[in-house]
Amino acid sequence: MRASVFKDRLNWDVRVENGREIDRFDDCDPLYLVSRNQETGRVEGGLRLLPTTGPNMLRDVFSVLLPDGEVVESPLIWESSRFAIDPNLATDGSRRLHAVTTELLCGIVEVGLLAGIDFVVSVYDARMARIFKLANCPADIIGVPTRIGQVMTYAGLFEISEEMRQRIASAGHINASVLNGNARYHAVAA
Repeated sequence: MRASVFKDRLNWDVRVENGREIDRFDDCDPLYLVSRNQETGRVEGGLRLLPTTGPNMLRDVFSVLLPDGEVVESPLIWESSRFAIDPNLATDGSRRLHAVTTELLCGIVEVGLLAGIDFVVSVYDARMARIFKLANCPADIIGVPTRIGQVMTYAGLFEISEEMRQRIASAGHINASVLNGNARYHAVAA
């Protein structure tokens, strides 16, 4: 799925081996959050979470987004990266926000609450900024938005709180924890 999104659809300069997009951060013992359709068992979305106390994309790849010498490093801040939804999913014409998107965003917050972290930092493009707005998932922009490749790129800090989970859940019409399997989609932390 990551290869389909980041190499095929977005045309990013990423490494694909045996049909899989991988990078050095996959070797850093990340926590993966995946969205699995309860009816079909099919994985329809996923992302990666890493503590900012070790290697991470903001510090090690996208440091240009932060003022000179500034880093985000704290045991209470994790980084979310490689947020991807299967591009082959049919979209519901009546919705502008995909259910898998809100399920994954709720999953990030729920995992964060369980892990005792305060924030998640992420690097994202203008399209994702619009999606975060639709999901009622506001970010505090840190640093200076910068054009990287063909897209405007941001670094944002997202609060981890029950209030944030409730805002996202409301935007996505989610009325139960996504980690407990009662939702249409089931987030699995691996």
